[in-house]
Amino acid sequence: MADVRTVHTSALTGGELRAIRELLDEAFDGEFGDEDFEHALGGMHAIVRDGDELVAHGAVVMRRVLHDGRALRTGYVEAVAVRPDRRRLGLGGVVMDALETVIRGGYEVGALSASDDGAALYASRGWQRWTGTASVLAPDGLTPTPGEEDGIHLLPVTAQLTPGGDLACDWRGGDLW
Repeated sequence: MADVRTVHTSALTGGELRAIRELLDEAFDGEFGDEDFEHALGGMHAIVRDGDELVAHGAVVMRRVLHDGRALRTGYVEAVAVRPDRRRLGLGGVVMDALETVIRGGYEVGALSASDDGAALYASRGWQRWTGTASVLAPDGLTPTPGEEDGIHLLPVTAQLTPGGDLACDWRGGDLW
């Protein structure tokens, strides 16, 4: 039976952080870089164990997303992964249950950038694919991020979102969305 724990980055031990990173490296076939891992830190983690084994993980971190002239307090989902030999057993849903509880309890909207493989999970949970344009509030000002729109999914909590409008994320290194 899988056991889920929700914990802030500050309460994770060095060993737990290493185990999470190893899981992410395995789940993403070595395509999960240092900046990707950095994006997952500083917020709440959903950690799923089966006995002593880490089998799934996800994180939600605070970001600001601009929409319709407002900076929305956004719970941004990062680093959702299930160990390859444990996929299709509902563990992604267990992770998302915990993360969505955090989002609904503290944010105006949830946001994430889904891979093609992950999009169906999020859609089945009520996340809505963004149909407008996307930008980033870069050091040089508002800059369009064409090609990112198809992967952006939102979970409105209290924010009113205008379909077809622009959504701009805050700046960070690596993948912006």
